[in-house]
Amino acid sequence: MEIWVTIALFLVGLVLIMKGGDWFLNGAVWIAEATGVPRFIIGATIVSLATTLPELTVSVTGVLQGQVDLAVGNAVGSVTANLGLILGISVVCMPSVVSPKQFNMKALLMVGGAVLLFALCRGGTLAFLPGLALFAVFILYLANNVADARTGMAARREEHGRRTVSHRQMGMKLGLFAVGITAIVIGSRLLIDYGSELALLLGVPSSIIGVTMVAIGTSLPELVTTLTAIARREASMSVGNIIGANVIDLTMILPVCAAVSGGRLTIGAQTTALDLPACLLLCCVAVLPPLFKGRFYRWQGFLMLALYALYVVVLIA
Repeated sequence: MEIWVTIALFLVGLVLIMKGGDWFLNGAVWIAEATGVPRFIIGATIVSLATTLPELTVSVTGVLQGQVDLAVGNAVGSVTANLGLILGISVVCMPSVVSPKQFNMKALLMVGGAVLLFALCRGGTLAFLPGLALFAVFILYLANNVADARTGMAARREEHGRRTVSHRQMGMKLGLFAVGITAIVIGSRLLIDYGSELALLLGVPSSIIGVTMVAIGTSLPELVTTLTAIARREASMSVGNIIGANVIDLTMILPVCAAVSGGRLTIGAQTTALDLPACLLLCCVAVLPPLFKGRFYRWQGFLMLALYALYVVVLIA
């Protein structure tokens, strides 16, 4: 009976994340329409920051509870799941052209963050002070998004003038957005508590739970965003969200975890030997075609899905 209660509460956490993701996505689309900021930038900032709350909450809580493997595996595994599974699905269903001005710098920062994280973790630990180099990449990413947002808003005002929004409508949309974030945080707590308990009951190492069940679970907001974007033909929102969430996962979450853990975060052998190389490989597969050709290709999506499936097989074997 105990295992079924654990599974039920784990699933409640997933449902809360999914529903919360749906609510804040609707709010994000409204923000893009009301402000004139390009959808890619909204996806890469507001949506990605919100969808990364589960990864941040799960990883920091994991460190505080002594589940370091789960915390690290979740942060790295979420990037791998975002690219191999979620972006793969998006590109297979909706291959799209990208705007070089909006995409290229952010894609390079994502790859650069993955390379830097891999280099810093090679010794089996991530110290807080070297980890600040990762945080500098995060600050550069935010600055680039702010500049792009200002450009988009100025262009919108010049073309259409200022848009008048009622206070009631703004309150409703932002309130729903806040409720969605709250649901995400609560769902994340259920995920970390009962994901760890599942690992114990099933005899599965917490590092594997971190890079599979919990990583995919905390990536559900990105998945919900992607599926909704596919239905609405909003490719830019989906791609921007995934790129932004990955930059945050790679350059902000683990440095925060290192600080919380007392200035030094232990990195397991599985992370350095398998998880980080797989993450870096998928980063390159995801960004190279659009960087050089200006678009995503359906074959690229199938390749990312195949690489993610191979990664999971190797992980479990």
